[in-house]
Amino acid sequence: MSPRESGSRGATLVWRTDQLDDALESGGAELDPERSEAATELVTKVRERWALKGGRTVVALAGATGSGKSTLFNALVGEEVSRIGARRPTTSKATAAIWGGGEDPSELLSWLGIEARHHVAESPGSGKGALDGLILVDLPDFDSTEEAHRVEADRILARSDVFVWVTDPQKYADARLHNEYLAPLQDHETVMLVVLNQIDRIQDEDGADRIKADLRKLVAADGAGDFEVIGTSARLHDGLDDLKGAIGEVVARRNAAEQRLVGDVKGTARDLLQDVGDDEPRLDPEADRKLVVALKQAAGVPVVLDAVHRDYLRQAANHVGWPFTRWVSALRPEPLKRLRLGDNPAAITPVDVKTALGRSSLPPASPAARSAVDLATRQVGEAAGAGLPPRWADAVAHAATPHTGELADSLDQAVMSTPLRARNPMWWQMVNVLQWLLALVAIGGLVWLVVLGLFGFMQMPLDVPTWGPFPIPVLMLAGGLLLGVLIALTARALARVGARRRRQAIEDRLGGSVADVAHEHVSTPVSEVLERHKQTRQQLQAAAR
Repeated sequence: MSPRESGSRGATLVWRTDQLDDALESGGAELDPERSEAATELVTKVRERWALKGGRTVVALAGATGSGKSTLFNALVGEEVSRIGARRPTTSKATAAIWGGGEDPSELLSWLGIEARHHVAESPGSGKGALDGLILVDLPDFDSTEEAHRVEADRILARSDVFVWVTDPQKYADARLHNEYLAPLQDHETVMLVVLNQIDRIQDEDGADRIKADLRKLVAADGAGDFEVIGTSARLHDGLDDLKGAIGEVVARRNAAEQRLVGDVKGTARDLLQDVGDDEPRLDPEADRKLVVALKQAAGVPVVLDAVHRDYLRQAANHVGWPFTRWVSALRPEPLKRLRLGDNPAAITPVDVKTALGRSSLPPASPAARSAVDLATRQVGEAAGAGLPPRWADAVAHAATPHTGELADSLDQAVMSTPLRARNPMWWQMVNVLQWLLALVAIGGLVWLVVLGLFGFMQMPLDVPTWGPFPIPVLMLAGGLLLGVLIALTARALARVGARRRRQAIEDRLGGSVADVAHEHVSTPVSEVLERHKQTRQQLQAAAR
């Protein structure tokens, strides 16, 4: 394998590991704690092993009690290295046999936690150097009655590069071997070998072939892969050359460590995919609309709109009403100022509003309004979390439930910072001028009549100009008053139409402000959870691909 190929494959492992690590970070508490902890340990293991990659390949001989694993280990080494005895279990600590010189394996063996080490000068029977780089490990029995032995075997198996599963004609179908060890290794076919040892004990001439075929089917059924089972007899040294050749092929590729770790990452990522959905739900527009409606009610928007309506009519009366009765409306309190909403906040920033104006005088939300908000936020959370695993659905529901106090303050400030007035209509000024002209005409006619009355009282009659049969002063007084009242009534009708339009315009403004609050306190937090879910799902899929 060329350096470029090695670097490319290493980059793939590192990339997958980074994807898994990022998925753990983005998934956080929404991933299953046990699977998440196992994945975190795997990320640490991958980075530690990859830092020690070198040119050594760790091959573990794993088997059940009585499988002849240690005898097979000694036969492969060519001398008695691992202790063998009649009393079982015998192997309590792992023993490593090291082929080839060159690279110092001490750091790797220390990481494996193996103290018993034996250096093999050459590969007997396979030609010098055929197994250079091999570290063959004899493990304690994985089904040992001693718990410490089982723990030691599992610990080193978790850090080995290649598995050589050694079984015998009596225990080849053992459930522990297949369920606990082979079944979880569906991504490790390239770094596994299956050995049927002690074939010399099979009396039937065709028995060994039948058992090997049966074992092959069982392993395939486990999902671990389709293997050519290697038959051996450690006692008679049958099949050792085949086993050495198979191990030598794996060692010669110099990528077993990476293949093992890639398989681990793929399997772990696939397990974690159980904790995410197949896709992300979308925010329901109807649920968002209902939320805005509920928040508008809770924020007192209807009260504000009523005040806007009345304020428009009051201002209209001050501008286009009959001048002789305008003072009456001036005695009434201003609707918006009563709510501390009378100023025009368009000229200041929202920060200035919060610091200078404080809270409005809007009444607090009623229990019914608060219940409507709770229901609306719950509906948003349920719609956004539909189809997600329980932990993610709970996270969405929590994100859709803002703190009541913060939400109330934000709604109040949103109302206060929304401009509630607009430029007065131009026709107000025109009617105002016309009203004052008519008022002056009426006043002029009244003054004229008063003067005529005074002169008549003093018996100094004056000629009064007429227009037809009517004296002009009377026409001025009556016409000014009647036309003024008529224009005021017409303007009042027009003002009602304008008030409704102003109310609708302000309602749109307030609706936008409240929608911004809903977006900030509900939609955005929910979207962030969904985005985390999407990121986690995509990263796990990339790591498992």
